[in-house]
Amino acid sequence: MKHYFILIIAILSCSISVYSQEDSNTEQQELTTWQMLKHDGVSVFGGIKNTYTKPFKWKGKDWATFGGIVAGTALIYLIDEPANDFFTDQRDDIPGAIRETGFRFGKPLVNYGLTTGVYAFGLFTKNEKVRKTGVLLIASATAGGIIQTISKTLVGRARPYTGKGKDDFKFYSEEADYHSFPSGHSILSFTTAYAIAKQFENPYVKGGIYAVGLLSPISRLWEGAHWLTDVTLGIALSIVVVDGIDNYLNKNNRYAYTNEKKFKIKWDLTIGVGQLGVIGKF
Repeated sequence: MKHYFILIIAILSCSISVYSQEDSNTEQQELTTWQMLKHDGVSVFGGIKNTYTKPFKWKGKDWATFGGIVAGTALIYLIDEPANDFFTDQRDDIPGAIRETGFRFGKPLVNYGLTTGVYAFGLFTKNEKVRKTGVLLIASATAGGIIQTISKTLVGRARPYTGKGKDDFKFYSEEADYHSFPSGHSILSFTTAYAIAKQFENPYVKGGIYAVGLLSPISRLWEGAHWLTDVTLGIALSIVVVDGIDNYLNKNNRYAYTNEKKFKIKWDLTIGVGQLGVIGKF
């Protein structure tokens, strides 16, 4: 019975992969797992490289976006301290489970466990859309993670809980208390949420995923671990990085289904008594 149950699961998994890529081209179907792994590894590297080299090719619209982010961050900087007072005042009213979930979701170990899990599922079921999503997740989290790690040390901004104030900086500091800008939790959690949400068209599903992605950034405000500018810049950076890598993958035809419009699944959010989930109809 146990082996029969495992066989049924394997058949269902293969069926999902086949139906979600029913029109996939022959070349894609003939790729071995190792060939797909190499192809995806090159895609991840290319996406990360594109993130760091793209600014050298920015044009008017790109510079306008950059200027908008800088201006918005500067405006929010003016209200950092009253915003911190507001959010930390709410901390004791927030259920411990929600605060803990927000903290854990933005941790690298949990985040990379989720992203690699998504990719592994796509790889072993040979589901090109899920593979591409996994590649987008891994490349975006890595690119954004490196940026925030370097920035935190270089900027050396004091965290709110130190009581030093929003204007206290200790450049090139290795002290954790001076690693506030930008928020790593915000970058990792919202990068994951934004990349996954891009795979759905249903606005309610997107909204739900965004809400989950925002839980970690808000939890850092409740805990006094980051200023509002740290969090908002982290979210903005996540969006820019994910969009840039997604455009790179699409523009370079790294995945066939993207441009051939052959992936035909309609995603819907289902809510019932004691259950919450997403259903794909094909």
